[in-house]
Amino acid sequence: MIISEKEGFFSFAVHVQPRASRDEIVGEYQDGLKIRLTAPPVDDRANAALRRLLASRLKVPLAAVRIASGARGRSKRVEISGVTAAMIRALVA
Repeated sequence: MIISEKEGFFSFAVHVQPRASRDEIVGEYQDGLKIRLTAPPVDDRANAALRRLLASRLKVPLAAVRIASGARGRSKRVEISGVTAAMIRALVA
């Protein structure tokens, strides 16, 4: 997984699978994370579910997680503040 740091934010790629049976982080996928979400990809519900899942797993406020690019697609770039690269890598374990 490729994680980059810029101005206090760590960013990495995420591939989202909406309408899954449960919310879960599956593992690494094409230099990023693959995440399954129960939310449908309408009205930004999947994006909100993605932000909530990452915030809760990393124990940071929801405002610390933002979708930098790819808000309308399955492949996204996520930026998170208040974490370390090791904390992000631990999501896969």
